[in-house]
Amino acid sequence: MSIPFEELIEKHCGGIRGGWKNLKAVIPGGSSVPCVRGEDMRGAIMDFDALREVNSSLGTAAVIVMDQSTDIIKAIWRLSKFYKHESCGQCTPCREGTGWMMRVMDRLIRGEAEIEEIDMLYDVSKQVEGHTICALGDAAAWPVQGLIRNFRDEIEDRIRAQKSGRVSAVAAE
Repeated sequence: MSIPFEELIEKHCGGIRGGWKNLKAVIPGGSSVPCVRGEDMRGAIMDFDALREVNSSLGTAAVIVMDQSTDIIKAIWRLSKFYKHESCGQCTPCREGTGWMMRVMDRLIRGEAEIEEIDMLYDVSKQVEGHTICALGDAAAWPVQGLIRNFRDEIEDRIRAQKSGRVSAVAAE
């Protein structure tokens, strides 16, 4: 608790594969908190209050580190798929919202969504967040919100590439 992220990675985890310039994103508190751009995490302190400064949370403190080879859109889609599967279906916002978010994320990884859907996805995630009986709705919403807040440029680039006929090999898998 309260260790600098850089010290955690360098001293206790063996560093970043390929160096700090290869750090793309970090999910500092397990799958249920927003991801953060790598450059914004380097100076972060690993505690509940300090991680608010980078718009994330310590959560379960299960740090997930992703390098530049990671398809961040696909990584967050996997989390959306997991939370859709885990939803018990009791609450309408969670039952409907997790499925809707997962389906939009599925189109985003293929670049088949429209740019306007990015804002709609964010709005739906805000309707799920805080409107469910348990915390699963928040857990499903926050990774999507972090993706949009921090990697919107990559989402838009993927959509534009698909529309122009240039789909990346990673997105086509």
